[in-house]
Amino acid sequence: MSHNNKDGRRPLRSAQWFGTTDKNGFMYRSWMRNQGIPDHEFQGKPIIGICNTWSELTPCNAHFRKLAEHVKKGVLEAGGFPVEFPVFSNGESNLRPTAMFTRNLASMDVEEAIRGNPVDAVVLLVGCDKTTPALLMGAASCDIPTIVVSGGPMLNGKHQGKDIGSGTVVWQLSEDVKAGKISLHDFMAAEAGMSRSAGTCNTMGTASTMASMAEALGTSLPHNAAIPAVDSRRYVLAHLSGMRIVEMVEEGLDLSRVLTREAFENAIRVNAAIGGSTNAVIHLKAIAGRIGVELDLQDWTRIGRGTPTLVDLQPSGRFLMEDFYYAGGLPAVLRRLGEAGRLPHPGALTVNGRSLWDNVREAPIYNNEVVRPLDTPLCADGSMSILRGNLAPDGAVLKPSAATAELMRHRGQAVVFQDFDDYKARIDDPDLEVTADSILVLRNCGPRGYQGMAEVGNMGLPSKLLEQGVTDMVRISDARMSGTAYGTVVLHVAPEAAAGGPLAAVRDGDWIELDCEAGRLHLEVSDDEIAARLAERDPTEASRLIARQGGYRQLYIEHVLQADEGCDFDFLVGRRGAEVPRHSH
Repeated sequence: MSHNNKDGRRPLRSAQWFGTTDKNGFMYRSWMRNQGIPDHEFQGKPIIGICNTWSELTPCNAHFRKLAEHVKKGVLEAGGFPVEFPVFSNGESNLRPTAMFTRNLASMDVEEAIRGNPVDAVVLLVGCDKTTPALLMGAASCDIPTIVVSGGPMLNGKHQGKDIGSGTVVWQLSEDVKAGKISLHDFMAAEAGMSRSAGTCNTMGTASTMASMAEALGTSLPHNAAIPAVDSRRYVLAHLSGMRIVEMVEEGLDLSRVLTREAFENAIRVNAAIGGSTNAVIHLKAIAGRIGVELDLQDWTRIGRGTPTLVDLQPSGRFLMEDFYYAGGLPAVLRRLGEAGRLPHPGALTVNGRSLWDNVREAPIYNNEVVRPLDTPLCADGSMSILRGNLAPDGAVLKPSAATAELMRHRGQAVVFQDFDDYKARIDDPDLEVTADSILVLRNCGPRGYQGMAEVGNMGLPSKLLEQGVTDMVRISDARMSGTAYGTVVLHVAPEAAAGGPLAAVRDGDWIELDCEAGRLHLEVSDDEIAARLAERDPTEASRLIARQGGYRQLYIEHVLQADEGCDFDFLVGRRGAEVPRHSH
């Protein structure tokens, strides 16, 4: 039995399971054969793992069984043999306290499943927000040939004869109910129309953002980001990806050849152009950390600054992912950037073996409203605002394309909420001392304080201000927010309050200055006073928090890194490779 692939190149990993005639080879093949696999499938064919995040508890990914079947057809056609396996499916819509809490757990599942099994390459079936970074993180730590196939976005939502965007409409209509603009009946009527087909959020939320990042990084075939989940072309892409992954094994095209520094710089620029989610800042850092690429917050300013937002898509703009695909999808955006000399590294390698620019140089652009020309952008500078100052020594993030321009330079007095429960208990209190100029401050919702750093940073505004017609306020927290959300929201303040960050020192009435242009987030309190306030905190609080947790939660609290470092576990950072482990018998 051959230990090499059919082109005589490097040995197949799978051959160390199936390529011998000794006792171990007998056992590995024999038990696999109980599934009806004929002997010739073990004769030197690349074994392609299909890493599936299907789950009925992850509705975004509930159609993945069918998607996997089309990948298998492509693998078989190209001369490989597909093996499908499940991994932890961290779905955003149902998991509590947040899917971000289990992103690292899922990545560990993926890494060990790849390393410990007879696979020569993997196809990652991803969709819901955290499934894309989790699977890329796990695969990056192994570094074998890898291709991403996303599940695709839902069709446009429909309500009262109009298009509505998943997630975004929830934030909009819930505020309208509180303001008395619509009835509860109207609110509930939108529920069924919002999610009317298989797929992920149809706005430029985190799922669509990370699908776009996967394509911009070069880890998927062109058009992966935007084909609707129920469009037959999504299944064609899956089939072609199955064919291509077999060729990648033959070419030795490992993930590290694609996930280069240049690829991440392209992705940062693209994120600004699409009005992507703030969550991409955390996830790209974590993926880069696994593959061994240095990436930090300042790269978002250095590379992204001055990049116009070209995609007119909710929550920043008007349209939805279905419209984005019909307009030309991500290749149209890449072509716009490339023709204007705004694509940092057009020669970056992608999984189809061609450069990013070669893939898109002739990409059609069908709609100039959805994918705008550079001279009529949705937002002149859509780069992430990276903020620093005595309130965020290690940085914080704001998304300009979803913010109110007039509030991006603002000075106001703090209204402080100790945690999310405190916020929920008091935000609608008619006696709350708050004005439209106030700055809402929420703390203890970071990686450790609210294990997983929940998407609660886009705090709903006080009812009494909504009733007065106020539609936005500056909000600051160590939390995240959904990519479907909007507003002048400062997120990911690092270090977080639970880790002793200055956010823990803010008091009601303190003056805070936000200046996005200058990248400044400043608490108008002396350094000595901040230190004195922090010293008043219970020094044993953190250790007691850890001691009473146990299980995965304790592991998480003890090892999670801060937001500016990607919220990975400290012991998971790095590329460990896919050396074949010792035999089990």
